[in-house]
Amino acid sequence: MSDAQSYHRVTSANYSRWCGAMEVHRRLLTLNPEYAENRAQIENAAFAYEHLETATARQSLVDIPVVVHVVHNTPEQNVGDAQIHSQIEVLNQDFRASNPDVDKVPEAWQGLVADARIQFHLARTDPLGRPTDGITRTPTSAADWDTDDLVKFSLSGGHDAWPADVYLNLWVCQLRRGLLGYAQFPGGAASTDGVVVTHTGFGTTGTATAPFDGGRTAVHEIGHWLNLRHIWGDDDEGCSGSDFVEDTPNQGGPNTGSPGFPHVSCGNGPNGDMFMNYMDYTDDAAMFMFTKGQSARMDAALDHARMTLTRQAVAV
Repeated sequence: MSDAQSYHRVTSANYSRWCGAMEVHRRLLTLNPEYAENRAQIENAAFAYEHLETATARQSLVDIPVVVHVVHNTPEQNVGDAQIHSQIEVLNQDFRASNPDVDKVPEAWQGLVADARIQFHLARTDPLGRPTDGITRTPTSAADWDTDDLVKFSLSGGHDAWPADVYLNLWVCQLRRGLLGYAQFPGGAASTDGVVVTHTGFGTTGTATAPFDGGRTAVHEIGHWLNLRHIWGDDDEGCSGSDFVEDTPNQGGPNTGSPGFPHVSCGNGPNGDMFMNYMDYTDDAAMFMFTKGQSARMDAALDHARMTLTRQAVAV
């Protein structure tokens, strides 16, 4: 059994939230030497920012233009504008630490809560310079989709990406195998760059379904798109993995549901796991923070691998 097959079998069997970003990452590492080289450079930059060897010169907010590609096989999957706008609202709260539930962060970690100084808007101009509402809608004969990126191409029944150096591409569709979403880390091909979210885990209204109806799946996946790793380090339930962020405690595998504080693993008492972090696997209502170390990694991505977005966002 391959590493990727083992990963998705363990994940889908045991965890209520399932993100396919690491499955995609491992596939690209195996198949694309250029991706592996890019990732090494990106991680070197992230290390310097997170360890305060380098700091961003950016003083203002980054306002990222988003295009939402709705790929639908049924009327239900063709999510409405209100559901899409509800997701943008959640992104703008969570990446600014202005979410109403941020006050639930335990006192021990309140000083680590980060305003990432990132906001999002639906694109106002399409790749040809024409006015747009930032939403495309594509009927398809495909009943559902997997982590193989086929939803990102019109030839396979999906929708082609808009230029990844200008837009965050976000596909909304029906994912299979209990998959909530997946993202491509910085460093991959532009044609597949972006985030995919299943329609029942997208936004806060319409087809969004509890316990993933708080818009946090897209927050989690965009975290990956900005180079954040799962908080437990993707070593299943061991204690040897790392998310490469010093201010997130080591923990033994993902948390699910809504744990009580503290939840101790890997000898990380007294405060235990930071299960309320957006990069864990808890329910939407149980996650409500990024840390300063994670914000530094996102700064590194925006200053380097994703720098074109910071330069062109205002125009689109």
